Amino acid sequence: MVNKDFEIKDEWNKEEYKKFIEYLKGLEDKKYKEFHSSLVLNSKYIMIGIRVPMMKEIAQKIAKTNIEEFLKYAQDNYYEEVMIQGLVISHIKDEEMFYRYYKNHIKKIDNWALCDTFCSSIKIVKKYEDKYFKEAIQLSLNKKEFLSRVGIVTILDNFVSEKKIGEICELLNKIDSDKFYINMAEAWLVCEMYVKYPKQTLKFIQKNKLNKFTHNKAISKIHDSFRVSKEDKEYLNTLRK
Repeated sequence: MVNKDFEIKDEWNKEEYKKFIEYLKGLEDKKYKEFHSSLVLNSKYIMIGIRVPMMKEIAQKIAKTNIEEFLKYAQDNYYEEVMIQGLVISHIKDEEMFYRYYKNHIKKIDNWALCDTFCSSIKIVKKYEDKYFKEAIQLSLNKKEFLSRVGIVTILDNFVSEKKIGEICELLNKIDSDKFYINMAEAWLVCEMYVKYPKQTLKFIQKNKLNKFTHNKAISKIHDSFRVSKEDKEYLNTLRK
């Protein structure tokens, strides 16, 4: 049963955080848990089964309290616990404070869902574009699967622009990995680039250093997009490796 009497208070302590976890457990959606756990594999975190919109709503409320106190008492036992931490961090407006928690949080990410939800939420990085684009490039080249994915998806969500497309293409040619979630993120990024800047991206697709899987998956993702013409899709199919 959900603890309907639980209210997110302005200040946090161990006892209040314990009540918060019990509140989260009470929000369990068993059908959703069964479905979502089949998509999020090999995570070290225990999944409760809470939908993302609800977690965003909870994080928004926490962001109005003492964020640093919340993060001080926060633990890393549950999948939803870690996701809410990331969503709370995304609300931080002070860049120095954000960066400190950002650097720590990305080390906790061990699956695509934690990665993608976090990266799509950190809008502050656009305000400090030079710093976080460089940061994302460095992360993208990391050999650890989900640190690399954080970098790639951060670029995908925040930095695909005409002035940066050349640097992004150079980056994609430098990433040397056969790890599934890195390759899928690369393919997704190429698709987004093509949708926004087809002429520049086509040149990259025609000549690149992507492995066969990533190259073909990028074309498949473009093929699935409703924002690309039938003629373009047909031509791109001829470029498969």
